[in-house]
Order: sequence, then C-alpha cells, then structure tokens
Amino acid sequence: MNAIISASELVSELAGENPPVLLDVRWHHEGSLRSAYEEGHIPSAVFVDLDADLAGPAGAGGRHPLPDVDRFGAVMRAAGVSRDRDVVVYDGGQNWAAARLWWMLRWTGHTSVRVLDGGLGLWTGPLEKGAGTAPAEGSFEPAPNSKDLLDADSAAALARSGLLLDARAAERYRGEVEPIDNVAGHIPGAVSAPTTENVATDGRFKSAAELAERFEKLGAAETAEVGVYCGSGVSGAHEVLALAVAGIPASLYVGSWSEWSADPARPVATGPDPQ
Repeated sequence: MNAIISASELVSELAGENPPVLLDVRWHHEGSLRSAYEEGHIPSAVFVDLDADLAGPAGAGGRHPLPDVDRFGAVMRAAGVSRDRDVVVYDGGQNWAAARLWWMLRWTGHTSVRVLDGGLGLWTGPLEKGAGTAPAEGSFEPAPNSKDLLDADSAAALARSGLLLDARAAERYRGEVEPIDNVAGHIPGAVSAPTTENVATDGRFKSAAELAERFEKLGAAETAEVGVYCGSGVSGAHEVLALAVAGIPASLYVGSWSEWSADPARPVATGPDPQ
C-alpha cells in the first residue's frame, strides 16, 4: 500500500462508502496545537497530541521516547482506529508529526496507514471548527514488532554493518551547531541525509524515483539494512516514510541523538565524514 495520499484522493475516499479514519496530529515543539485544530480541521478528523499521546516523558531515553504501548492503543481506539479500517494522518504541512504517528501505527501492527502528502496546507476542501465529535470506539490492539525499531546499541552496529542515516540538518550532523542537545556531532559511521531534501518546494514528497535515486546515492543500494535517526525520533520518522515511498524498508532509532548524546560513554563524531 502506498504510504502517502494526495488531497484529491482523500476527498474522494472521504466521500466513499468506507471512509478512512482521519487523524490530525498538528504539533509544534513549543506545545500542543489543539487550539489550531479547533480553529479549523478536516471534517471528521480526530486530534492526536504528539507529546501526550505519541511519546513518553522525556528523560534518559530521549526527548520523545516511546509511550506506554497499552496507553497508545487506548488513544487509538478512542480515535476510532481498528485494524480493518484505513487510517489517514496529517499535520500542518511539514509531515514530521504525521510521519511519527504513521510509523507508530505501522510499528504496532496496522498495515493500512497513509500520510496526507503536503499536509493541511494543500487541503482545498471545507474545514470544520470546534472540538470535533467523538467517533465510535475502535478495536485496535497494538502488537509491536522489533524489526522496525533500533536502540542505541543496534543503531551503533548498523552504522558499521549497514546504512544509518542522520535526518537532522547537515550543520548539526557536522557538529557546527547544536541548538537543543548538550553535545554536537553524530553517531560514528552514520551518513548525513537531511530530511528537508525529501520534499519539493510545495512540501509534497519528491517522486518515488527521485527518492530512490537519492537514497541509492547515500548507500541504500549497497546494503540490505537501513536505519534512521534524528534529534528525538520525529523527523527521523519522516525519513523512514520517504524511504517507504522509495520502496526501501528502514528501521527507526527513536531515542536518536537526544538519547545518544546524553550518555557520556557513547562516542561522538564531528565533521562532514561518517567516521
């Protein structure tokens, strides 16, 4: 199944006999955007709070560690999610937060999840105001799988044996600046692959062929295993989504640099080269 859906395709599916569950996961690092949802959202969309619903408390596991899986399942059921019904997620346009929810649903066993390409900014249909109407309870029961998830040790190993992509800005990878974490640099062996290069100027993903060419040049064609990390497991999910569009499976190191750099025992590389 395609990992993304266009605004025109979503209009058609919402008007069909079996419309998808629609989840609004607009987010900003300074706090919840529930107020923006109430000011206007795609009709039938249910708001999901990234910080409260898609991450556990910040700490040794990073700024956005995985939440309690049972609680995540309860949130998804309350939003109307079931395994036998398609899900479409969107955010304000950057698609980082939407990709995080896409990845979490896929990681926990939902096989029919797509992201609205370009986000709400490309939606031309009507918007609904207010808190929204609670949907019928879903039946989704999360069943996490280990193959899509990396921890610090497996990420370090993958950087040597396969391809580990760093989705942060190139200057953060090189260690020239670090606006958030206490240590600048990258995981030794990781390859710089800023997630901003996955999209066109209008915010939509580049074509599957363009993305495949990009990732092949970065080394994806030379290895059977690909992993991604970022600052805290949000923009990295966007890179995993871009890889999926290109037809390349990849795992995510959710703790990412915020976890790695907090451990003084972990090595740090700087400069433009992986090592």
